[in-house]
Amino acid sequence: MKPHSCFINDKNMILSTDFYQLSMCAAYYQYNLENNIKEENDISVFELFVRKLPKNRNFLIFAGLEQLIHYIQNARFSPQIIEYIRSRDMFKKIDEHFFNEYLPNFRFNLEIWAMKEGTIFFPNEPIVRVKGPSFHAQLIETYIISVINYQTIIASKAARVRNVAKDKLLLEFGTRRAHSPQAGIYAARASYISGFDGTSNVTADLELGIEASGTMAHSFVEKFGEMNSFEIFYKYYDKKTIHLIDTYDIKEGTLKAAKFKNNILGVRIDSGDLAKEAKRVRRILDENNSKEVKIVLSSDLDEYKIKEILDKGAPVDTFGVGTELVTSSDDPTLSAVYKLMEHNGEPKIKISEGKKTFPGSKQVYRIFDKNGKFKEDFLLLEDEKPPENASPLLIPIMKNGQLIYELPTLDEIKEYCQEYIKKLPKKYKKLQQIKVQEVNISKKLEDLMDSLINQYK
Repeated sequence: MKPHSCFINDKNMILSTDFYQLSMCAAYYQYNLENNIKEENDISVFELFVRKLPKNRNFLIFAGLEQLIHYIQNARFSPQIIEYIRSRDMFKKIDEHFFNEYLPNFRFNLEIWAMKEGTIFFPNEPIVRVKGPSFHAQLIETYIISVINYQTIIASKAARVRNVAKDKLLLEFGTRRAHSPQAGIYAARASYISGFDGTSNVTADLELGIEASGTMAHSFVEKFGEMNSFEIFYKYYDKKTIHLIDTYDIKEGTLKAAKFKNNILGVRIDSGDLAKEAKRVRRILDENNSKEVKIVLSSDLDEYKIKEILDKGAPVDTFGVGTELVTSSDDPTLSAVYKLMEHNGEPKIKISEGKKTFPGSKQVYRIFDKNGKFKEDFLLLEDEKPPENASPLLIPIMKNGQLIYELPTLDEIKEYCQEYIKKLPKKYKKLQQIKVQEVNISKKLEDLMDSLINQYK
């Protein structure tokens, strides 16, 4: 299966980066050229991880691997891009071979190890490990952080919504509030992985197979008038019709929708006291022989509002969640970082205050209790013997730039994620933040870290 690009402009994809990545990579190239060092003798290991959990989060869900693979397989230096780099005064001391031979023939030659998409993870655990020539491994830094950072934060937010919504239908409605059209597609994908049932995003339906659906806007009702708009919609869409009943008066809108009896799919409420209105609307529908008509709620919903609505016993069938999801509004940032851990077999470390890294190429191991619930994680150097009954989380994905892992379908990723969430103890699913047990660090890794810190003091 080929990875989905999710509407990326492949032509200029390799420039989805920060300028300093280009300047560092050109310097790597020039230094190796002047010192007669071959790329295969300049090998770096980087790891992508999160320093801390966002506000109110007790776990994170890894998402975005498929788009990273697409980038590695397809990103190229086109003639236009090469001429752009050559034109910058910054690179005037770089040998012409770089522009004439190296960049035109560049292909990523990387070894990628990663967690499976949909895996739950915690701070300081590498979710992706990258090994390859320094030029190659460095160049993907900005892209890997960006594409995985966003989908992970949205998937993690969506899981919280799903946990409180229980068996209610959940639709992602956020494209118009996402921070770009592409972000809207990524949000649809990430929320689907975490248990949402559909989206309003049409490209996500076409490209990814996530069923898109929608009702009508207030403008449609305003244009034709309430009853007339209902009749027009029903004429064209029959049983698929969902009437928007709150443009003017919700009671009157409900009575008009009830004239269609059980021949329509549902009604949507997008304003007011949603719990109170849902109860009133249900009562009116039931009294008018429309017991099968579903109630859809929208309007700035998040996990807290959904919990409150359900706790009040509101008879809701579907929630449409938009702005609060696709912007992860309570905490829209994720401290994902991509750090050098090893160069030519020599462990590397960063010891900046508050930003220390665990050096060396590492593996994460997970242990479940006798009931199959998550128990604890261990962080070990790659060559260490794993704990008893522990499972490695990082698996081989690419070698020499070639995909060696059979990509799962999006539905398979979703199913895997949902099964994983079931393995979490209940305390992790609370809306308020708890003190999460930190990953266990091996003695060998601690000793290596201490020795390197002392070396640089």
